[in-house]
Amino acid sequence: MSSAFFLTGTDTEVGKTHVTCALLHRARQAGLSAVGLKPVAAGTDARGENDDVRRILAASSVELPGEIVNPYCFAPAIAPHIAAADVGVDIDFTRIAETVAEARRHADLIIVEGAGGFCVPFGTHRNAADLAVTLALPVILVVGMRLGCLNHALLTAEAIANRGLIIAGWVANSVTPEMDRIEENLEILKTLLDAPLLGVLPYSPETTPAEAGKRLSLPD
Repeated sequence: MSSAFFLTGTDTEVGKTHVTCALLHRARQAGLSAVGLKPVAAGTDARGENDDVRRILAASSVELPGEIVNPYCFAPAIAPHIAAADVGVDIDFTRIAETVAEARRHADLIIVEGAGGFCVPFGTHRNAADLAVTLALPVILVVGMRLGCLNHALLTAEAIANRGLIIAGWVANSVTPEMDRIEENLEILKTLLDAPLLGVLPYSPETTPAEAGKRLSLPD
């Protein structure tokens, strides 16, 4: 039976895709087949490709059709609900759940990466948190280590718990070289977050996902 997790972050631009790819490489290093999914992505290049999706495809050890890895991709790099409304598309959670089920038939480990933060809207009456509930997967939380991260991390953890979901683990990802007293911030998060710390990634833009994966543990 494969293991699957929903990966979210304390905000946008906290390194969710970097951590997704690092965990996929960590699974591969452990001898597991692994695949990442990005159900909703926004922002494409001249070739119509999304950079996050491209990176996830490269980190996965299982090749799946594009419509399974990324069923919803919007050209402008804007909030998903706005991008979807502009082209008259409804983000169908049932369709996404089917892609996750299909992926689980082909790999030992599945990482489903959310868009933006945990509660980013996907429409007027639904958001990424609702998708996590629909998928009913344990959550991996990426904490972007920067000023303000304590409040963001604790509020996100509260939102996850309030929806009856379990945090399988969290990753501290340093997104700036200038955060003061990072060790003290890590210590209070380890005390207050009721979940295992899967690893700390130092600020290093040149680090590859495979190298970063060696610093992480896989969630149980």
